[in-house]
Amino acid sequence: MAYEQELALAKSLAQEAGRTALEFQRRGVETEEKADESPVTAADRACEKLIVEGIVKAFPEDGTLGEEGANRAGASGRKWIIDPIDGTKDFVRGIPLWAILIGLEDRGEVVAGVAYSPGQNLLLWASKGGGAWSGDGRLRVTDQPDPSHAVLSFNGFNKAGVNHFAPKLLDWVSKFWAVRGMGGAVDAMLLATGRADVWIEPNAQPWDLAPLKILVEEAGGCFGAFDGSNSIYGGNAWACVPGLREYVGKLMTS
Repeated sequence: MAYEQELALAKSLAQEAGRTALEFQRRGVETEEKADESPVTAADRACEKLIVEGIVKAFPEDGTLGEEGANRAGASGRKWIIDPIDGTKDFVRGIPLWAILIGLEDRGEVVAGVAYSPGQNLLLWASKGGGAWSGDGRLRVTDQPDPSHAVLSFNGFNKAGVNHFAPKLLDWVSKFWAVRGMGGAVDAMLLATGRADVWIEPNAQPWDLAPLKILVEEAGGCFGAFDGSNSIYGGNAWACVPGLREYVGKLMTS
């Protein structure tokens, strides 16, 4: 598989970070509020430190971009993008829908990624041209073309990005067979594993999206930002199976 060494490291670090986070959770975690009013814990910081140290040791020429500030310029043209605990609100409430996300970007393109949800015992990985995988084998999105038989995962009807399409949102959502909201990362993981068909993320940072983008795409799905780009830097994201791309487009166009 392409990027085999990088993926092996990322999988190992994600699982180690998962064990670390669970130990923090077992002991009880204090929550602080960041400038953007999102929560952060000592577990977030410890997990990011663990992941970044492992990456720097193995690939010292690579840069890093971490949610909790572990930003480091590299000389290789590559950058590791890290969310040590995606879903901190779930983490502090004991809801098992958080994940560790590690993506690798090479000259602006996401080329590999790992997503690990300890609460679901779900580890997924992907590389450009190498497919998307779990321990059960290669991942494929569904071939569902009809929203009335599809599962929509929508992360946060209360987020600011919903204003982009709020007037037509209720009618658009009502056509789906089922609507779920698992916190973002797990939503995308469900799509990549064929258990959901559309994922909408109204407000997101690059570390929320990097590994999820390549997981979805390598599983055969479509990914984009609300502005029509394919970027993880657009501040939001949508993803879907190919058969529902046209229906998702109806929501995105104003």
